[in-house]
Amino acid sequence: MRGIRVLLFFLCLVPLTAFAGGSRVTLDQAPIQYTDTLSLQRGAKIFVNYCLTCHSANYMRYNRLRDLGLSKKQIKDNLIFTGKKPGDLMKIAMKEKEAQKWFGVVPPDLSVIARSRGADWLYTYLRQFYRDESTTTGWNNLVFDKAAMPHVLYELQGEQLLRLEMVDDGHGGKHEVKKLVLNKPGLLSKTEYDMYVADLVNYLVYLGEPAATYRVQLGIIVMLFLFGMLGLTYALKHDFWREVH
Repeated sequence: MRGIRVLLFFLCLVPLTAFAGGSRVTLDQAPIQYTDTLSLQRGAKIFVNYCLTCHSANYMRYNRLRDLGLSKKQIKDNLIFTGKKPGDLMKIAMKEKEAQKWFGVVPPDLSVIARSRGADWLYTYLRQFYRDESTTTGWNNLVFDKAAMPHVLYELQGEQLLRLEMVDDGHGGKHEVKKLVLNKPGLLSKTEYDMYVADLVNYLVYLGEPAATYRVQLGIIVMLFLFGMLGLTYALKHDFWREVH
């Protein structure tokens, strides 16, 4: 029995070891608002223009975007470019064999990527691309080294280069720090690009759980109802036992 307990203890340490061996890049907090409808609408537009070419969202239908305040006509005219119907799933035309040949790996479905990676990871990842001629695509990423995905938003962000700097570690030694510097400006300023990415990440979070906002609102209503019933129940109990005592 003691041996089993020791084995279970070391198995619990495995995830911690994997985390320690991961990227040392500090993740930036994603400035997203789940209730910001305009941000979600902008994010949906970015998603269908830049992401839906290679990445599918097989668990989402176009007409679900009506939850974001869009009409069926707006969805059809502005967010569907492949001849699909609003009731169709967000699938892509690219075959897996073609994707494997072009990118070396099949681009993942993005339906639950925000639940898998987290909003902060996605927000940081989409802002940490830099030029790297040693890779197949000519791009690399500080958060995800040797990522097969090219920087599809480079025209907006610009081109960044990697710089290695030696900094004092505070204990008399030095250590290497990776920093990105903007080599060629893009169409957007840094602040504008950060907000652009935030809108996209906001939509990806919504994509992973479209009913999250409604669930929270419903939960608040249910809690208020229960508290109200608690007061009513106590009043009835007090009135019922008043004559007994």
